[in-house]
Amino acid sequence: MTLQDVAAEALRNSRVAYFSMEIALEVGLPTYSGGLGVLAGDTLRSAADMGVPMVAVTLAHRKGYFRQMLDSSGRQTEAPMPWSPEGRLPSAGAIAAITVQNRELLVRAWRYDIVGVTGHVIPVLLLDTDVEPNDSWDRTFTDTLYGGDHYYRLCQEAVLGLGGIALLHALGVQPEVFHMNEGHAALLTTALLEARLNGRPLNTATDEDVEAIKQQCVFTTHTPVPAGHDRFGYDQMLAILGQERTGIYNRFGGIHDGLLNMTYVALRFSRYVNGVAMQHGKVSQQMFPDTPIHYITNGVHAGTWVSPAMADLFDRKLDGWRADNYALRGIYGVEPQEIAAAHALNKQRLIETVKERTGVILREDVLTLGFARRAATYKRATLLFEDTQRLLHIAEAIGGLQVVYAGKAHPADAPGKALIHEVISAAQGLKQSPIHVVYLENYDMNLGALLTAGVDIWLNTPRRPYEASGTSGMKATLNGVPNLSILDGWWIEGCAEGSTGWAIEDGVNDEEEAVSLYEKLEKAVGPAYLDKQKWAKIMQHAIGINGAFFNTQRMVDQYICRSYRLDRSTLQPTALVAPVGEDTLVIPTSV
Repeated sequence: MTLQDVAAEALRNSRVAYFSMEIALEVGLPTYSGGLGVLAGDTLRSAADMGVPMVAVTLAHRKGYFRQMLDSSGRQTEAPMPWSPEGRLPSAGAIAAITVQNRELLVRAWRYDIVGVTGHVIPVLLLDTDVEPNDSWDRTFTDTLYGGDHYYRLCQEAVLGLGGIALLHALGVQPEVFHMNEGHAALLTTALLEARLNGRPLNTATDEDVEAIKQQCVFTTHTPVPAGHDRFGYDQMLAILGQERTGIYNRFGGIHDGLLNMTYVALRFSRYVNGVAMQHGKVSQQMFPDTPIHYITNGVHAGTWVSPAMADLFDRKLDGWRADNYALRGIYGVEPQEIAAAHALNKQRLIETVKERTGVILREDVLTLGFARRAATYKRATLLFEDTQRLLHIAEAIGGLQVVYAGKAHPADAPGKALIHEVISAAQGLKQSPIHVVYLENYDMNLGALLTAGVDIWLNTPRRPYEASGTSGMKATLNGVPNLSILDGWWIEGCAEGSTGWAIEDGVNDEEEAVSLYEKLEKAVGPAYLDKQKWAKIMQHAIGINGAFFNTQRMVDQYICRSYRLDRSTLQPTALVAPVGEDTLVIPTSV
């Protein structure tokens, strides 16, 4: 069977439909902005490895997210990252029509095939409204990820939810489970209800009808930050979705504080709701007390994020780790110095990249911290510089300190942009000191892979409780890099103090937490780093304890059991007959 044949059969046999506004498929396709999209991509890659009968639905984002440029003072500017689906992907082979803004909107899709380690294929449908004879305005809905105003965003979410269901039906795909990865996809519940009513007015829907839709839908909420829960004005809802749909949201609880709230729509129409870490599940339950909220802790795809040097070591020592991530526990049978040697190669790659991009020459023998994530104020990128004199004292005591930053601020996020400027200003103020700080522009999957594998410590300083999970630190652990982090998100579950990393203790304000950060650097991290045998053992624990658990293989297995409620024995994946090779595999490039 060819890849095309396998993908077509996999699409027909899909039992789970995974909807996400963004999915990181590969570096060359700018269809993601950050953590949510990377998680979605990792989820699908592990599902493909495990043979889960799944199809994914997202938007094409023809103009991408954006390319970030930073000037010498740290001022961020942006440029589009356009790409052409026509030149890269095959058509999904169908066009569907939905009603939005009281007129017909045509939606087509392009297909991207994710191939797992056994040859199982998960098709990803990238929805596209750039179709004749759509109105010129309507044709832009699938252009820009997280761009435009609230009206544009609601139109996009209508395309994702309503258009995604219509396209699946046009292709003859009838999944059993619909997974909404964040509230952006919540309107799929309305599309399912309309399909069930089969032409009857929405106002005739009964509680029984709603319960039937609820039994098909599951929802993952990703953030305790209020801005992360999409809300739209009543007039926008009426203009875009129409009176009938508005009546449904009024009847069944999708309106909150006078606004259409996508999180509430998803909550009201889902039989299973989960947060993305143990702590996040508790926080979400407090936010939405009327709905039982569970948790499934996030993970990362080991085959994607393990560096080439570390993968070579694993391939030689840990048989079958790509198909069975729990095999990473076998790292305890590997000499710690072999792990340290693989990490040294990763650090050299990072240092070479920093030199190429910035001209700054970092040293291989100096403790190097990594901090890379979206430039949002609650992530507190500048907490490390709360007391630069204390930081200088620590650096002098341990033979120097190097810090590598990266991360984009949303184009409309002025405080986030200011944060980047502050980091770069701090770096310039430390030029004649034993501390070297660099900020690498245009953070993407490639750079994320280099950083999480090449630094010595992964630093994370969010303000509690706003870190739902965080996954960059999980990528670091797969490469033997311990974390130094606030006890929020996944790190509450992953921190074995002094073994997998260190916790920054809670304080009543930034100053107190900065003091804890300095205490850990000075009294724990620095001395451990200078003891090379001890440090190699810590790297071993990071892989064996954290890497073996915080991966999407374990995570997807929990979704299968808890959320999708599929019997593993009934899963019969479609796979390529011929061995999977470079001519058939579709993988993230250069990661």
